[in-house]
Amino acid sequence: MLVETFSRTPGKTGLHVGVENVQRFFPESISEIDLHLGHLQIRCSLNPEFWRGKPEIFDERLSVWLESKYLHGKRDKTPIRLAMVPIGIGKSIFRLRPVSQDEQGIRANREAVEEGRGVIPM
Repeated sequence: MLVETFSRTPGKTGLHVGVENVQRFFPESISEIDLHLGHLQIRCSLNPEFWRGKPEIFDERLSVWLESKYLHGKRDKTPIRLAMVPIGIGKSIFRLRPVSQDEQGIRANREAVEEGRGVIPM
């Protein structure tokens, strides 16, 4: 799945997962997920609002990692797209990695189709 960084205040960055991804990959029975961030693995809690239209993951350690890995020295804070890949079946473990050019193209094409239908993309 493709996700994007978000930042409401400087130095506080999280992941916007998107409503469709939440419905597809995150049963309400889970309250936390494990994220593999390169050699680092962290467990992040999911706020109840995650399933109620605010599909965001925020954790201080995730924020520090995103800031250092992708946003360090970046003047504009435009969202960075990342791939969040499920690891295993029926588990709440995901690997976060950069998005390939092919994945970017697929996403851009889907957004153009959705925009044509009047659907607001993530």
